[in-house]
Amino acid sequence: MLEIKKIAAIDIGSNAIRLLISNVIISEDREPQFKKSSLVRVPIRLGADAFTNNGIISDTNISRLIDAMEAFKLLMNVHGVAQYKACATSAMREATNSKEVTDKILSKTGVKIDVIGGKEEAAIIFSTDLSELIEGENSYLYVDVGGGSTEFTLFSKGEIISSKSFKMGTVRLLNNKKALNKEIFTNVEKWIKKNTKDLKRVSLIGSGGNINKLFKMSGRSEGKPISFIYLNAQYQFLKQMSYDDRISELSLNPDRADVIIPATKIYLSAMKWSGARKIYVPKIGLSDGIIKSLYYSSL
Repeated sequence: MLEIKKIAAIDIGSNAIRLLISNVIISEDREPQFKKSSLVRVPIRLGADAFTNNGIISDTNISRLIDAMEAFKLLMNVHGVAQYKACATSAMREATNSKEVTDKILSKTGVKIDVIGGKEEAAIIFSTDLSELIEGENSYLYVDVGGGSTEFTLFSKGEIISSKSFKMGTVRLLNNKKALNKEIFTNVEKWIKKNTKDLKRVSLIGSGGNINKLFKMSGRSEGKPISFIYLNAQYQFLKQMSYDDRISELSLNPDRADVIIPATKIYLSAMKWSGARKIYVPKIGLSDGIIKSLYYSSL
């Protein structure tokens, strides 16, 4: 007998917040299937507060968060969601008034927000279908670029070799001084080169809204990688365009049109330093991981 269970995930990032609602299709003779039912993205850039402004989430953004949580609750009710979880990442981790914000949201909306660390964030993402992409003897550098941080995980022969989180997010890079960004890139370069020097044929696995957008713009079919040459050409093309033109001519969202430049630079740099010539872009992310972990923890 077929059973359909609706589960939702709220991902509170540094550049935007998302509500993902999935149908979990359960039958006796096969593994459960996770099918996206609805995805809502709201451009509340918490990182602009957390990484500047003395690390304080502003009253304006607190009000916007409360409104968003109320709206998300209504949407979940309409969809008949049975279970959900809300997680906040880098911006909320670093905000000096993080507890005040989460307490206020809980009081006003009833939504409990878990502020998770970089390692927990990576572990949740790994509970997705990432293992299906990591083949046999090959080596992969998984790069998850967010607004406040980037998580790097190196796989070889199906095993995790090394993992590290750097404060190298897109919103943070936009707000940092050039000298600080240069220092961050130097530290990441050293880590990647040190951990990949003995590996052959490393490929990248890219995660995050920006690489998903770049993949969509490439027109490639699902499962096919993007080459270093293509990504570099796209980077040069995007850099030459003004912010306004990226919105009007490429139809990028205003909160995507600026961060896509530093995001592309991160992926290109990781490819260069690891010797990777191609990057795979599976449709996985924190929201997908939250839903899978919720389902399996309830069994």
